[in-house]
Amino acid sequence: MTDIKLSNAQIAWRAAQDIEDGAYVNLGIGFPEMVARFQPEGKQAIFHTENGVLDFGKAPEPGDEDWDLINAGKKAITLKPGTAFFDHADSFAMVRGGHLDVAILGAYQVAQNGDLANWSTGKGGIPAVGGAMDLVQSARRVAVLTDHVTKTGAPKLVSHCTLPLTGVGCVTRIYSSLAVIDVCDGHFVLREKLPSCSMEELQALTGAPLHTDGPVADLICPEELA
Repeated sequence: MTDIKLSNAQIAWRAAQDIEDGAYVNLGIGFPEMVARFQPEGKQAIFHTENGVLDFGKAPEPGDEDWDLINAGKKAITLKPGTAFFDHADSFAMVRGGHLDVAILGAYQVAQNGDLANWSTGKGGIPAVGGAMDLVQSARRVAVLTDHVTKTGAPKLVSHCTLPLTGVGCVTRIYSSLAVIDVCDGHFVLREKLPSCSMEELQALTGAPLHTDGPVADLICPEELA
């Protein structure tokens, strides 16, 4: 297994580069929340959090938190001119009504047909799938941020998910620690990979065939990201 891989911050940075200016975006709890820190200059997404805030600002400086102002991950946020508040019912009406351009989530497994498993009731798990099932079936585009393999080295990109599904055929793009991969017509299509990782190494770490339909670009990210 290759020892060189992207950090979580680098994966989040790469995903942020693909968010269109003015897009309505929901960031999943945890790792995906980092995407908000890396918006390209001249672009400004409108972030939605399912606990009921739209178009909130960056995280406050340590010590300046107002704990009445939090996102779905219970992280402190700040307000911007035009920030809107609403209840859960309205928040999920926005989600289910197809008003989100992008949902960005983490994953335990992604299948080559776009099935997503990103929740578990096992040790340290949660009691139910939660709002993720609404997000992945309603957003126009669903992106996943993930390490390419598990802590034990098993592939997280697989032919078929073996864990409980969050959504069926919903994932459109995967940003992993080794590559950028699209889901097209039931296949993984490789778009970018780390220059240090050969095609043979990447395929060995992927649990389903990797296809190409043109040149594969180098996956290049800033080396140091806070």
